[in-house]
Amino acid sequence: MRYQYNEPSGGILNLVIAEPTFERRFFQEKNRPLNAILWNRGATQTLTVDGLGIAFPANHLACLMVNQSFTLERPQDVVIWQFNRDFYCIIDHDEEVSCVGFLFYGWKDFMLIQLSGDETRRFDLLLQVFREEFEMHDSIQGEMLRMLLKRLIIKLTRLAKTQFLDGSLNEPELDIVRQFNLLVENNYKKLRQVQDYAALLHKSPKTLSNLFSKYGEKSPLQIIQERVAMEGKRMLLFTGQSSSEIAYELGFEEPAHFSRFFKKMVGQSPSEFKLAAKNGG
Repeated sequence: MRYQYNEPSGGILNLVIAEPTFERRFFQEKNRPLNAILWNRGATQTLTVDGLGIAFPANHLACLMVNQSFTLERPQDVVIWQFNRDFYCIIDHDEEVSCVGFLFYGWKDFMLIQLSGDETRRFDLLLQVFREEFEMHDSIQGEMLRMLLKRLIIKLTRLAKTQFLDGSLNEPELDIVRQFNLLVENNYKKLRQVQDYAALLHKSPKTLSNLFSKYGEKSPLQIIQERVAMEGKRMLLFTGQSSSEIAYELGFEEPAHFSRFFKKMVGQSPSEFKLAAKNGG
């Protein structure tokens, strides 16, 4: 079943339940930039994000960004919420939900949030309220759905902080990390040095390095470089652009610079990576 709410202003909220077919292809759907929240209510299955297969266990949730393509092994077992910025902008409302640069645009590894038995029952109830509101066509339907989506995001953020943060970062420090992650997402094509982001945050590069050593294994420079490499892989996989075109779009002065960078980061040249993906290896 597919529910959809469309606002005259362009806001979109979708809810997909028990659908046997579903996929999201970002580069073919750029005119529909949708964040997604996925809840696997069945047995463990494979979630493929940007060509990478990830084990998606039962009663886990995943948050995906607008520019991520994904497919599911068994979409009929997964509940999917999709929403665009016009319906609910997580950046503009970050003080309310505190998810930017953490749930979305920022965790150091792919984040899968686990539900306990009690939490599963709470999410089942929340899902039922969503369904009821999608079926209520009145003047406040949009605001009710927005409130429910905000509640969903806040609940996920709280669970994720409990499951993924060990308490070594306090809230002000975590906010700096989240701001850095969002700045990288918005500027990685033109800003490649840690000092560029440190200046935007009015911090020293050393301060950022110290915070990220508490936050996880990756350094600020690794995060910048891996974001560039990830976009290169996405474009090689999902667009028909040549390596030269991709190099210039990603801000490299010469295609050779991109090729050297890509091989250093991925272990294959762009042409080798594309051929391996085509051959399924």
